[in-house]
Order: sequence, then C-alpha cells, then structure tokens
Amino acid sequence: MDEMPRTLSGFGVSPGIAIGKAFLVDQSHIRIPFHTLTSDEQVARECARFEDAVARTEQDLEAIKQSIHPDLKEHVHILEAHQLILRDRLLYDQTLDFIRKERLNALWALKKSLNKITELFQSMEDEYIRNRVTDVSNVGEQVMRHLAGRKAKAFDEIRERVIIVAQDISPADAAQIQLEKTLGFITDMGGRTSHTSIIARALGIPAIVGAERATRAIRTGDLLILDGSNGTILINPTEEQISFYYELQDALETYLKEISRKAHLPACTQDGHKINVEANIELLEEVVAAKDHGAEAIGLYRTEFSFMNRTVQPTEEELYHEYRELAELMAPLPVTMRTLDLGAEKMGRWHPRIDQQNPALGLRAIRLCLRHVDLFKTQLRAILRASASTRNIRLMFPLISGVGELKRTKAILEEVKSELRSEGRDFDDKMPVGVMIEVPSAVAVADMLAEEADFFSIGTNDLIQYTLAIDRVNEHVAHLFDPLHPAVLRLIRQVVATAHKAGIPVTVCGEMAGEPLYVPILLGLELDCLSMNPQAIPRVKNLLRRAQLSECRRFVAEALKMRTAAEIREALQDMVLRVFPEEFKFFDPEALQPKYRSGEQYV
Repeated sequence: MDEMPRTLSGFGVSPGIAIGKAFLVDQSHIRIPFHTLTSDEQVARECARFEDAVARTEQDLEAIKQSIHPDLKEHVHILEAHQLILRDRLLYDQTLDFIRKERLNALWALKKSLNKITELFQSMEDEYIRNRVTDVSNVGEQVMRHLAGRKAKAFDEIRERVIIVAQDISPADAAQIQLEKTLGFITDMGGRTSHTSIIARALGIPAIVGAERATRAIRTGDLLILDGSNGTILINPTEEQISFYYELQDALETYLKEISRKAHLPACTQDGHKINVEANIELLEEVVAAKDHGAEAIGLYRTEFSFMNRTVQPTEEELYHEYRELAELMAPLPVTMRTLDLGAEKMGRWHPRIDQQNPALGLRAIRLCLRHVDLFKTQLRAILRASASTRNIRLMFPLISGVGELKRTKAILEEVKSELRSEGRDFDDKMPVGVMIEVPSAVAVADMLAEEADFFSIGTNDLIQYTLAIDRVNEHVAHLFDPLHPAVLRLIRQVVATAHKAGIPVTVCGEMAGEPLYVPILLGLELDCLSMNPQAIPRVKNLLRRAQLSECRRFVAEALKMRTAAEIREALQDMVLRVFPEEFKFFDPEALQPKYRSGEQYV
C-alpha cells in the first residue's frame, strides 16, 4: 500500500462487514444567488418557478415509488412522507411567503426556509423527530436541483461493487441505487433512526452514518473496510487487516444467520426464566419485520406518525382502520398502543402552531391530549373500536407524572366508552391500561400509580434525561447522558419492585432495551419484558437464552453498590466478554459507550 492506513468512526447502524473500493458521491453544493425582486411580475415568476420545481419533485418521487426495489416496498411510506413534506407549511407556504413578502428570489427563499426548519428541529428533544430534519433537507435539495437546473446524482456511473460514501443518502436516492453493486453505505450525516439507517437495515447492507469527515478523508478508489457493527472505517488498510476482516466477515455472517434462525424461539435463560421480547414500531409496514425477527408482541406502537406531515387532522375512521389492521395483523399477539406523544410544536398544518421555549418540559404527550380533549377522544374512540374483533390491544399513556393526571386521563377514557355503548358500538371493555414511567415523579408515586394501572412501561430515554437534568441536544452536556448512572439503575429497580409488589408487569421500551450490552443489567433488574427495534431482537434473544438469571441478579446487586457509571460500565464489559464471548468478539462493547456526535446522543 502507498499510504498508511487511516481510521474513521461513526455510528454502526446496520451490522456486517464490507470490504471494497470507495465510490464518492459528488454532492457539491448548489450555488444559491441572492437578489431582491423589484416588480410584481418578478415575484409572480419566482413563485411559479418554485411551484413548478415542487411539482417536478413530486413527479420524481412518484416515479421512484412505482419502480422501487421489491425489498424496499414496505418502506415506500418514506417516499410518501417526502411527498407530504413538499407541501408542508414550514417548507412550501413559508418559502412562498419569503418570495412574496420579502421579495426574495426562489432559491434564496427556499434556503432561508430550510435554515429556519433546521433550527426548529435541532431544538427538539425527541431523537426520532430531530432526525427528521434530514428528510426535510433531502426534499429541499431535490427542489433546489430543479430550480438550479442541476442533474440528479450520478449513482448510474457505478460500474462495479462499491462502498458508497456521501454526505447523506436520501430515501429517493437509496431507492434508485443498484443494490447488486452496493457493498455498503458511509455518510457524514445521520443518526440511528435516520431513513438512511432504516433502509440499510431493511436491505441488510452494512452501513455507518454520522462519520462527519468521511467525504473529506475518502477518495473514489480508496480501499475501505466498513464495520457496520461498531462503526469503524479503515481507509487503505494493511494486508494483515484485510485478511483479519475477511475472516471476521465470514464468521459474523455465519453467526448472524444462526441467531436469526433461532429468533422465533422463546427467550428462556439457562436457569429457566422467561422474559418477553417485543417490538417498537411506528408504521403498519414494520409488522412484517417485527414478526420475521421474532417479536412476541408489539410492545410500543408510536401512533403519532399518523398525525404528522399532514394538511388535515386524521379522522376517527382513518385511525380506526389503521389500528384495526395492525391488531388483525398481529392477532392473537398483543399490541400496545401509546396514545399521541407529540409536542404542540410538532403538529401538522392542521393544528395551530404553539411556540415553546423548552418543549421537553412543556405542552407534550398526555399534557397535550388533556389540553385538546376532542383530539384525544377521537384517538381513544378509534383505538377502542379497533379492539372489538381481536381483543389484543393494550392502551398506554405517555409522560404521566402523577395520580391526578392519570385519573383525569382514565375519566376521559370512561366517557368515550360510555359514548360508544350508547351508540351500540362494540369494544374490548377489559382492555389493559398501562402507564409509561418517564419522569422521576412517576417513580416516586409508582405505588399509587400501580393501583390505577394494569402494567408499567419504562421509557428510559426520557427517564434518563429528566433524572440527570440533561438536554440531549445540548452539546455541552449530552455526553453526561448515561443509562448506567447509578441513579437511573436505582430508579428502574424501584419501579420493578413496586410493580411486582402490586402484581403488575414492567417493560422497558426505551433504546436501552435493544442494546446487547445492557441485557445482563435489565435481566438482573428482573424486568418482565424488553421492547425494541425489530432488528435488535435476534441478538437480544440470543443473549437472554445464553444468560443465567441468578448470575445477572448477583451482578446487579454488586453494580448497585458502585458509585459511578464508569465503574459499572467497566464491570459490565468484563462480564459480557467473559459470559458472551461468541457475541462480543464481533461487537466491541467499547463501541456502546455513550457518545455525542453531530447532534445525536448514542445510547
């Protein structure tokens, strides 16, 4: 090799190892001229140019949908979401306003809109919502290309199997990539829940996102090794490194196939303890992936997706048909539906915008529903009606902070039930009702909440940030966000003990549940169920079957005596390397330490 090998790192979002030449996608920025419009005629012309560019982008997306690769059919909703974004008020209406009121040329007006949207999204706490800014940027760039007369990206220039390196890969671009010539993806931008990540996992292609400097450090033709498990990129590696990774590639592929074949087996520990493993999903299309990966139920259905990127509020009938279809697809397995968990600043064009200085501590989730009772009742009616035939729906309320809030919520639920009875509509009157434990106040009164609830589900993402007083989007403190903080583990232990004393089960449905490193901790804390991204299920189930409850209990008892997260992490890494060597020889536990990169907290 002429050059010394170099190493980059990012977020490994789709496991697997790719070895091959780099293909650097040219994403040079579109030159955006600025000029003010001096006549009404120019204003009208620029508005027409913008509207034409939007219409042509809509046509492009529709053409891609019609010709999408069969493996991506279940993700066609991503392209549909992009079509909705095109007409969203923040992008479409705001750009036209800038042209008409500030008399800006179309390209500059669009860029100004995108900048304002980026600022808004980056201020949001929810990781999934925050990562949606990438979708808006992708859509905006497509419109800009038409406005500037630029050609589409040159994926058709690929002549051999390569590792694609780009600043970002939009869903529209990914849908057009020649999969037979794609070994893997590397992007500067993106997070674990970005659509690039979702698509890479759906296709089974190794991928690393959030690598920041990849497009500056890598040239077309460089030989790369991409480890999609731990986020490592080797540029022009040595012969020894190539040989090592080829062997690791073969072993990893064999291992993943083996655990995938066993994913439908129950997760019973070596000493006979059964723990349920369920899936977190937000779209009907994900049911197939959940079942294929061995989910024993839907532990969290994020209902808010149906309310986002819309010009009108969804009707009761629309929600009813969506929820009924989900329940029927999963029957007889249970489906846990979380009621609307959105902030007022995240609603669609159909809802009046409410600006909040601190959205995570403001009007969101159950607070929003209690403020807008008609909206809440519409959703509850749809959920109850959907439960009629299958009787497998569980209802869950997010961000409950105390008993008074829960009682007000349940009173509204009873009102809806009475209305349905008077209308002669059938529903599951014994539908289990659960509470998400996400704030410290809920932990403090968990014994009282347990008297009112049929089950608890711990949302670790919010519980950690509220417990540690850490804003996950604040780069100065985000590195302090740590699931292994002794306070967090003690709170989880308290919730479990309180729930079990009251005879109700407890699930963890936050990101912590799907990280293999945390399996011994969660098992030792005696959670009844873990709910996670479907792709994480085979690995977590495999580890649970390899573990012993008694050993994990002993480990947790010792860990809870430790004073710092660093101490606990070191002990946990030693344990997993000793107990699960067949798993962690492929997946470096060091890679699972909390990181902060490009605005994303990785936990």
